[in-house]
Amino acid sequence: MPGPSPEDRLGRYVATSVAGENIRAFVPPPLPPHPPLDVTPLLGLLQRAQMALGRLDGMASILPDTHLFLYMYVRKEALLSSQIEGTQSSLSDLLLFESDEAPGVPLDDVAEVSCYVAALDHGLKLLRDGLPLSLRLIREIHATLLASGRGAGKQPGEFRASQNWVGGSRPSLAAFVPPPPNLVLPCLSDLERFIHAETPELPTIIKAGLLHVQFETIHPFLDGNGRLGRLLVTFLLCAEGMLREPILYLSLYLKAHRQTYYELLQRVREQGDWEAWLRFFLEGVAETAEGATEAARQIMALFAEDRAKIEALGRSAGSALRLHDLLKSKPLISVATATERLKLSHPTIGTTVNHLMALGILRETTGRQRGRLFAYGRYLDILSRGTEPLPR
Repeated sequence: MPGPSPEDRLGRYVATSVAGENIRAFVPPPLPPHPPLDVTPLLGLLQRAQMALGRLDGMASILPDTHLFLYMYVRKEALLSSQIEGTQSSLSDLLLFESDEAPGVPLDDVAEVSCYVAALDHGLKLLRDGLPLSLRLIREIHATLLASGRGAGKQPGEFRASQNWVGGSRPSLAAFVPPPPNLVLPCLSDLERFIHAETPELPTIIKAGLLHVQFETIHPFLDGNGRLGRLLVTFLLCAEGMLREPILYLSLYLKAHRQTYYELLQRVREQGDWEAWLRFFLEGVAETAEGATEAARQIMALFAEDRAKIEALGRSAGSALRLHDLLKSKPLISVATATERLKLSHPTIGTTVNHLMALGILRETTGRQRGRLFAYGRYLDILSRGTEPLPR
């Protein structure tokens, strides 16, 4: 009897019609791939990725304020993931929006990013409350992800009941057509079984890479599939115990290599070449984890350096240290906001801001006399690396 053929990894095409056009939609085979993956050539990369994740997880455990690091890092990930989908928000826009200040881009753009932050927080709370990584969890996250902004009218929290397509102005010009609506739930049920299956032959990172591609291929929602598919990588690593905190986000890597990313997704579908995708994915995990660890080190060093500068102020150090602590979670701030949050007088905050500007810790960003905003410059610079909006 002949053994399995590489063609067994390929999906099938089914005829369907949408918007008056007859097209072929792609239906992927269930995971894991068959014939089984050949991970031997990937072992070096796999080890590097696992070690990088371990160092990142360890760094998170020694940070003086893990919640603070997560607070800002999640916002960076939300921003990058939404930029891949076409928003033009910057990190400063998001921070202004969250502080009830006016961002410099359309409100829909920054609302979309803000919903991503909420979706991540909601999903992690559900996981920690004992809800497994499941179709129910995915739907709940999606409902939060599309709560406002451009996707709010595209059935938040509901798997699609109509045909969608990726790329192209019409179905016949699409770069890719995912399964027809009547096959979405069967595909997702297979995916849920794979998530919960005992697969000792598949390291968790490899499993996360397979999950991401399969979800993107099924494309089960009318909007938000890319953002949610990227979140699922981190959720799986947390659910499987590889990370104690959600501190791995691949959007910066995927933003930098987005053309290769799209090509490799299609290569899996057309050629069953999971190994090429996994090589790219493991490189991304390793590079991202190493970058996040280095950023955490730089932030810790910056906070310590600036604290030492402030302590040298003498009698003025008390209020300055309190403002410095506030700036760690609100690195873009007005005197009015600082006054309200710290319960200090307006003149005291004004004097304290001047001290921090003289020390090179704060910089004024508006050039105005009224309604001025001050940025914790070097901190924002570390957080903002790679977050420049993509050209339209």
